[in-house]
Amino acid sequence: MTRREAAEQNFLAGYNCTQALTLAFADVLGLGRETLLKLSSSFGGGMGRLREVCGAVSGMFIVAGLLKGYSDPSDLDAKREHYALIQRLAAKFKEKNGSIICRDLLGAKLAVTSPAPDARTPEYYKSRPCAKLVGDCAEIVAEELGIDKNAR
Repeated sequence: MTRREAAEQNFLAGYNCTQALTLAFADVLGLGRETLLKLSSSFGGGMGRLREVCGAVSGMFIVAGLLKGYSDPSDLDAKREHYALIQRLAAKFKEKNGSIICRDLLGAKLAVTSPAPDARTPEYYKSRPCAKLVGDCAEIVAEELGIDKNAR
């Protein structure tokens, strides 16, 4: 199974966009499944259903940070290189989908203020491009970081 397929399948199984994406890379991230799911749980719905940065895009950034991030705050070269990577990932997604903002991708003009998630019904899945978007992110981050495109 490809990482794209794994990410899409994770979303269709009920995980939020960020969880679906990061879970598709669990084998290379060095974190336990439970930790990874909790780490990525806050970013679904464009950050807690605020419809801001797409959760799948946030997932790409988490994968990039865990694999290529910096830890020394005085290492300005490492920080610059990492931010350049994040900007490349965002640009590739935006080129393919027109925006990195959840509400734009969903066609909603206003942020959702309710924290209550929508029921995952067949209608829910038909009305959202999220499965495709997590798949796009899986392909983009795998390619950019040179990660095997097949999930384990």
